[in-house]
Amino acid sequence: MTDEAATEAVPDREPVLRVVPMPSDANFVGDIFGGWIMSQVDIAGSIVAIRRARGRVATVAVNSFVFKKPVFVGDLVSFYAEVLRVGRSSITVDVEVFAHRAPLGDTCVKVTEAQLTFVAVDENRRPRVVSSQQNGE
Repeated sequence: MTDEAATEAVPDREPVLRVVPMPSDANFVGDIFGGWIMSQVDIAGSIVAIRRARGRVATVAVNSFVFKKPVFVGDLVSFYAEVLRVGRSSITVDVEVFAHRAPLGDTCVKVTEAQLTFVAVDENRRPRVVSSQQNGE
């Protein structure tokens, strides 16, 4: 872990989600499953997409997903998400993931970055138009 000696700068805003992975989220060598991280990224991205859409959304694409460093049991994992683009019914969200190693320590590293596209849906789960007005986000 010599490449993690210094803390990386986290975005200058509150994370939309913070989670501490547990042993049940890890493989036999103690690394957190990529699928677990992907599901948390989807949740974090959907939070900002739901706010922007002012209602239900569905994930329609994972445009990019890069695992930069492993996540370990006991890390405090912070998910920072922001809306990049709003289309007629779609919302593209960028998610950056940082792990605070041994949460009381000083080391923080960027572990994952992803870009997802959501579509706003109505009560019948059909695509609907996203309002051009923002709600303070």
